[in-house]
Amino acid sequence: MTPEEMMQVAIEAAETSKTPYGAVIAKGNQIVEVAGNTVLTEHDPTGHAEVNVIRKLATKLGDRSLEGYTLYTTYEPCPMCASACVWASISEIIYGASIDDFEDYNPNLIDLRCKDVIQRSPISIHLKGGVLLEQCKHLHDVYPIE
Repeated sequence: MTPEEMMQVAIEAAETSKTPYGAVIAKGNQIVEVAGNTVLTEHDPTGHAEVNVIRKLATKLGDRSLEGYTLYTTYEPCPMCASACVWASISEIIYGASIDDFEDYNPNLIDLRCKDVIQRSPISIHLKGGVLLEQCKHLHDVYPIE
């Protein structure tokens, strides 16, 4: 699968969860896990799509290290999710829209970029943004944050 095809699956996970947030984890060019955001449905403030997909895959593998895996997510990971990626040793993060693209939508946004969290961590994670940018930004119009 191409990065765009994987991001499309993340978008579909967001739509399924009726939120702007969806994530997948891939190994090479194959998706191995998918999750949406469950903050509202499970009343869990940590139920971000990125955390959910990391939890699902780590549990499935029986290993907390996801080194060699790539996270695809509809939005740039927040500081909590970026930290979860560091703790899980994710090798690469590919996202659609950046924090700058949606900061007007979320009044609770912490002004700390994913790259800043990673730069202060002991590991190197490759970051790439802008994949299916317009489709990811559109999710906020369809599923506004309450």
